[in-house]
Amino acid sequence: MKKDQVAVLIPCYNEAGTISKVVKDYKRALPGALIYVYDNNSTDGTDKIAKAAGAIVRYEYIQGKGNVIRRMFREIDADCYLLVDGDDTYPSKDAKKMCNYILKKKFDMVIGDRLSSTYFKENKRRFHGFGNKLVKKLINIIFKSNVKDVMSGYRALSYNFVKTFPCISRRFEVETEMTIHALDKNFLISDIPINYKDRVTGSQSKLNTYSDGFKVLSMIYKLFRDYKPAAFFGLISLIFLIISISFGTPVFIEYFKTGLVPRFLTLIFSGFMLIISILLFICGIILEVVVRKHRQLFELILINTKK
Repeated sequence: MKKDQVAVLIPCYNEAGTISKVVKDYKRALPGALIYVYDNNSTDGTDKIAKAAGAIVRYEYIQGKGNVIRRMFREIDADCYLLVDGDDTYPSKDAKKMCNYILKKKFDMVIGDRLSSTYFKENKRRFHGFGNKLVKKLINIIFKSNVKDVMSGYRALSYNFVKTFPCISRRFEVETEMTIHALDKNFLISDIPINYKDRVTGSQSKLNTYSDGFKVLSMIYKLFRDYKPAAFFGLISLIFLIISISFGTPVFIEYFKTGLVPRFLTLIFSGFMLIISILLFICGIILEVVVRKHRQLFELILINTKK
C-alpha cells in the first residue's frame, strides 16, 4: 500500500453541523494531505456531508472513539498523521507547524496544548477543566514528565508511533493511553499551544464528565500498574507495612517490658500484614523485570519498523 505523506484523521459521530467546515479548513491548511473521516454510526448524515466536502469517508461500526482510532491506525499508512476532532474546536492554522515537527524535526508526538491558552475561558462544561488538570497532574507525577495537555484530541503523530501503539481503549480515554505509551517508550514529544474554541451552538459533546472521567482515571490506574509495577506495588506494600508496624509495635513494647504477649490476635494480624507487604514488594520487583524486558523487545521492534 502506498504511504501518504500527511494523513488528516477525523473520527466522527454526529458532527453534521461542523464536519464540512473542518474538512475544508484542513484541506486549505495542508494542501496535498489526504483527509480521512471515519464515521462511527452517525445518524445525521455526517458521512455524506464529509464526502461532499472532499474527504475520504470510511466507517467503524463498533461505537467509541478508541475503536475508531484503532481502525484508523491499522488501515492508513503515512509519514505524518494529524489527529483532529470533527467538532471544529481545534484551529487548522497550527496544523502545518505540528506536521513539520514530525516530518522535519523527527518528533514522534506533537500535542495541541489547549490548557496553556484559551481552554478554561472557552470551555463551558462543568468540571471538564478540573478533570483535565487532575489527569495532567497525575500523569506528570507518576511518569516524571511535563506534558502540558494529556487529554488533547489534537495531535500530530509519526509513523513509528502509530504502528507500534497497542490501542486497548474503547472510548475517550484513548488520548491518555497514547500519552502514557509515548512517555513510557521514550518517544520524542512536544507541546504547541493552540487557541482552543468551544463547540458551536447546537453541537453536543459526546464526553460524559462523570462516567468518561471515571474511565480515564481507571485507565491511569491500570496503566500505572502495568507500566510502573515496582512503584505501584511498592506503594501498596508500604501501606501494609505501616499497618503492620502500627499494630505490632505496641505488642512488642509490652513484651519487652513484661515478657508477656496478651494480645495474640493483634500480633497475628500484624504478622499477616507484614507477609502481605513482603509479597507485594516481591511481586513489584518481578513484574518490573518483566516490563524492562518488554521495553528492550519494543526497542528491537521499533528498529525494525518500516519507515
